[in-house]
Amino acid sequence: MVFQAPGKPMTYDEFIIFALLPENADRNFEFIGGEIFEVVSNNKASEIAGVFAGELYSFARPRKLGRVTVADGGYTISGEQYIPDCAFVSYQRQPHTSTEAYPNVAPELVIEVLSPGNINSADEREKLAHKIANYLAAGCDVWLIHPSRQIVEVYVSGQPVQTFRNGDFLEGRGILSGLKIAVSDLWPS
Repeated sequence: MVFQAPGKPMTYDEFIIFALLPENADRNFEFIGGEIFEVVSNNKASEIAGVFAGELYSFARPRKLGRVTVADGGYTISGEQYIPDCAFVSYQRQPHTSTEAYPNVAPELVIEVLSPGNINSADEREKLAHKIANYLAAGCDVWLIHPSRQIVEVYVSGQPVQTFRNGDFLEGRGILSGLKIAVSDLWPS
C-alpha cells in the first residue's frame, strides 16, 4: 500500500516524520523510490524466515561472526529503507548493536521471503527488482525465497542468478563459509 499522493515522491525527511507518527508505532514501512510501502507478511513466510534466523544464529553465534536480524530490523541501503525478513551483518560491518530503526549499514546476507502480494503485480515485481539491485550494489548477497514454488534464488553481485530446489543445499559465502541449509528443510509441513 502506498501512502502519499501519486506522482509526488516523498523526501526521506517526510518519510521519517510519517514513520514516527504515533498511529504508525507498531507498523513496518519501507521507503523505496520516494514512496512508502507498508510491509505485511503471512504466517508461512514468517515461519520460513524464522527457520533462516535460527540457522543463521546457530551458525554465527558460537563463531562470534555477527548479528542476525528479523523482520523488525531495518537497514538503509542506497538511501532507501528496507526491512528484510532476515539478515546477517558481521561484526566487521557493524561492531556495535544499533538502536536506529534503519542504520546505514549493509548486511552480508539478506533473506526475502515472497508472499503472494510480492509477485502478483508488475509494480510489485519492479519494486522487488529495484530492491535486489540496491542490495547487490551495497555488497549484500540476496536469497529470495519462493514458498509457492519451493525454490530459492541466490543473487550474488557479478554472478548469474542460481536457483536451488528440494534436494539442494544453500551455502554461505565469505564470513559465512561453512553455513549449509537444506532447501527441503525450509518448507512448513
